Amino acid sequence: MPLDGLPHAYPFRFVDLVSEEPDAAFARGRVRARVSANGRASAGEGDGWPSPVLYAEAIAQAALLLRGGDPESARSGFLAGIEGFSAERTPRAGETLEIAVRLAARFGRIVRFDGEVTSGSEMLARGSVLVREGEAEAAS
Repeated sequence: MPLDGLPHAYPFRFVDLVSEEPDAAFARGRVRARVSANGRASAGEGDGWPSPVLYAEAIAQAALLLRGGDPESARSGFLAGIEGFSAERTPRAGETLEIAVRLAARFGRIVRFDGEVTSGSEMLARGSVLVREGEAEAAS
């Protein structure tokens, strides 16, 4: 699955590679993200992401990528909320993150995705993101 479906570009694209395509019910899909010390998200102090809030954005990007669609309609959608989020620590430069996402609920154009972010066997973050889909995405 190409990354062309994402409206995000450097420096705000976090996901790198689909590691597990979602099934028809979107019960689960997986995406990988590599944390780089020279990436824009890592700018500032330290060698990793400066804020655990970036996990929510990474989960939203993973959901968008796994869902497919075209980037133009995706640009009209947006991250609408964060629910029940917890983070153990921010990722460090050099870590490869595995982001597991599942479609949890839909109410019109608002979609809730549950996500977990791990590094190896360590749970780094989990929570739900609410995404308001754009016009074309809502029809699919």
